[in-house]
Amino acid sequence: MSSRTPSDQAAVARHGWARAVATVLAGLAAMAVVAALGLWAAGATGLPGNAFWRVVAATLVTAVGGSVEMSGDAGALVGSDSGLTVIPLTVTLTGVLVIAAGFLRPLRHRAVAGARELAGWAGRIAALWLLALLGLALAARQTFEVSLGEGDLGDIGELFGVSPEVGFRADVPLTLLFGLLWLAGVLVLAVLVAPGAPLPGRLLRFAAAVRPAAYAMVVLLLAYVALGVLVGLIVAATRGHAAETFAVLLLGLPNLVWLVLTLGLGASWEGRVKGPFGLPMPQVLDEVLRVPGVATLDVGTLAEHDGQAWWLVAVAAVLVTAAGFLMATRSPARTRVWQHAVHMAVALALTVLTICLVARISAHYGLSVLGIGDLGGDLAGDLFLRPRLWRAVALALLWGLAAGALGGLLARPVRRRGEAAPEPEG
Repeated sequence: MSSRTPSDQAAVARHGWARAVATVLAGLAAMAVVAALGLWAAGATGLPGNAFWRVVAATLVTAVGGSVEMSGDAGALVGSDSGLTVIPLTVTLTGVLVIAAGFLRPLRHRAVAGARELAGWAGRIAALWLLALLGLALAARQTFEVSLGEGDLGDIGELFGVSPEVGFRADVPLTLLFGLLWLAGVLVLAVLVAPGAPLPGRLLRFAAAVRPAAYAMVVLLLAYVALGVLVGLIVAATRGHAAETFAVLLLGLPNLVWLVLTLGLGASWEGRVKGPFGLPMPQVLDEVLRVPGVATLDVGTLAEHDGQAWWLVAVAAVLVTAAGFLMATRSPARTRVWQHAVHMAVALALTVLTICLVARISAHYGLSVLGIGDLGGDLAGDLFLRPRLWRAVALALLWGLAAGALGGLLARPVRRRGEAAPEPEG
């Protein structure tokens, strides 16, 4: 005789393995479609050795925080140096939205859920997710031959029979570790952000302070993505290079628009573009960073090339204030203005900190034969972009204080949760 109550059996049915399989497969399928379309638009279908789908697998690995290492065999006569660190955040965002929706779907229409129930449901998804990551990590490996081209390098390579190879391969243990941490972050964020997601009874008292701010930050980030899509479509329709533009939209749009958010708040980044690497959209970023030394990227340096860059500050002011207003309208009516300011400051600072950690870029490649080329000639390139972290976080705190206080004041006339509806006259 079973000791489970009907409610326990219903919970197991809602959180069964079939639904977990559907959640994981839906997330991976959505990410794979976005990555494949983006790589197709970037021209990756022309890679030799039928490597396209292996590159798609590597893209998915990096999108969930996994590690892909550059590798190769250049032989005793050849020196090589290469590396790549970048997260395709469009693919990442797609996976976050789909997996979070699948995780929350069986939990809707409920106010409270037990910690054991949530842990069991998350554990099923995590177990299947690890199996999927293992398959992706094993598939994400490929080697390519590198042409030495014409000139001295080509002649020496032909004389000595040098045929250098470069490639990539996923680091399986690190991919499993960071991919699991990524999934945990997605599930925790889903429970924090979704207004109707149930929580264990002990955590309900924290929901009133955390959820409105977390929800406002997600809406702010998605608003920038929506604006980026609109701008990208206009650029593709009016300025040509549609394939390159769609490649950026499908692979790295959040990398650009969330960078723009930090610039609008006054943050600065430093970087350099050298050699064949480049930033295809917008072109002004490439112009600012393509200097002999290390360049500073902020609104001022952008404005030296395009005066419209100052609009980034205005857009940030409007959208961050709107986020503060949204947070205040979703907060309990008893919340004071200074509390709105503190909540918004902490939330915006954590958001900017996350952007600075995930949006940085580093790529380099060099090749030399018998010392010719010196790892820095025509077959070499270097690109990096990194934030001045603590300046960005400090500015986000100040913006958050101001936007939270202003949003709280603007939300005072608006009926909010916890207020009683006025009784009709008579």
